[in-house]
Amino acid sequence: MAPPLDNLRVLDFSRILAGPFATMQLADLGATVTKIERPGRGDDTRSWGPPHDERGQATYFQSVNRNKNSLVLDLTDEHDRARARQLATEADVVVENFRPGLMAEFGLDYDQLRPGNPGLVYCSITGFGRGAGAAMPGYDLLIQALGGLMSITGDPGGEPQKVGVAVVDVLTGLFATTGILGALYHRRATGRGQRIDVDLFSCLLAGLVNQASAFTSAGVVAKRMGNRHPSIAPYELLPCADGNLVLAVGNDRQFTALCKVLGAPELAADDRFGTNPDRVANRQALHAELVRLLAARPAAEWTKELTEARVPAGVVNDIAGAFALAQDLGLDPIVEVPRPDGTTVAVPRNPVNYSETPPAYYSAPPDLPERER
Repeated sequence: MAPPLDNLRVLDFSRILAGPFATMQLADLGATVTKIERPGRGDDTRSWGPPHDERGQATYFQSVNRNKNSLVLDLTDEHDRARARQLATEADVVVENFRPGLMAEFGLDYDQLRPGNPGLVYCSITGFGRGAGAAMPGYDLLIQALGGLMSITGDPGGEPQKVGVAVVDVLTGLFATTGILGALYHRRATGRGQRIDVDLFSCLLAGLVNQASAFTSAGVVAKRMGNRHPSIAPYELLPCADGNLVLAVGNDRQFTALCKVLGAPELAADDRFGTNPDRVANRQALHAELVRLLAARPAAEWTKELTEARVPAGVVNDIAGAFALAQDLGLDPIVEVPRPDGTTVAVPRNPVNYSETPPAYYSAPPDLPERER
C-alpha cells in the first residue's frame, strides 16, 4: 500500500533542527523531500560534532535528515535562484527558516511564489515571529531562557537549567508538521494553499501547558522545584538503599497501592496524605516518610514490586539504558537505514505506528553533493 504522503513534493530550505525535524516526519510518511544546502558546507549540523559515526559524519545531522535528497544551490547566485524558484513552483510544500525577509530578497517568499503555484503550502519557521522580534536570532537555549523554561528547571537553590536536548526545536518541528498537514487537508477541500507561520517562542509558551495556564488563568508564576511537581505528590526522585527511585503517583489508588507495597498501609489513611491535595499540602512530611521506608531496599527491587502493583516507578536510566529498556519492551526503538554503498546507519525510529501505512526508511541522511552547474 502506498504511504500516506506518497507523491507529495517538499522543498526544504531549512537548516539545523526544527525545520529538518518537520520535513523528516513528512519524509517518513512517504513525501519526496529535497533538501537545499549551501555550497561547500551544507547544513550547519554537518559540522556539529563530536560525536561522529565510523564514517566521520556528525550524528547531529543524521538525527533529522533521513529519507531526503540533497541539492546544493547558492541562493546568492541568479542561476541557482532561478532553479530554486522552478522547484518551488512544482512543489506542494516549501519549508524555510531563514531570517524574516531574506526569502523575499531571493524571490522565494510565499507572496512571490503563490501566483505560479496557488496550491502551495508554505511554512516559515522563525525564532520570534515576523514582527517586532524578526531580527532576534532564534537558538534553542536562548528561547528556553527567554521563554521561561529555564526558570522552572533545576533545583530551587541552584541556577536555572536548560533541558538536556533542544526541546523547543523539537516542539516547533512537531507544531510545524501539524500545521502543514492541516493546510494540506484544507487544500484538498479547496484547492488553495496558504502560508503557515510558526515561531519557536510561541511554541515554547504553548508547550509549557499546565505551567503556562497556571499563570494565564490564575496568575501563578511557577518556580524551580527540582524533580517535584507543583500539583501532584509524590512525584519526585527519592533515595533508596543503593540509588534513586522515581515515583510518579498520579491518583489516590496508586498512592494506596504504594503504601501497601512499602509495608505502611496506614499512610493512605493518614489525614495528611489521604487525597492528592492533602499530599501536596504536606509534601515535606510525606517526603520524610517515603525516604525512611524506601531506605530498606534497593531501587531495582522497589521498581519491580511497584510496577507489578501498577504504581508508576522506575530507576533513572542513561540513554543506553533507555534504549535497552525499549528493546526489552518490544518497541524496536532503532532502525537501520540503508546508504547507497550498501552499509547502513542506525537511527531512532519514528514513534508513530500506523496499522496500514507505517513509516518507512528509504535512505540514510544524504552526503553533501557537488553544486549543480
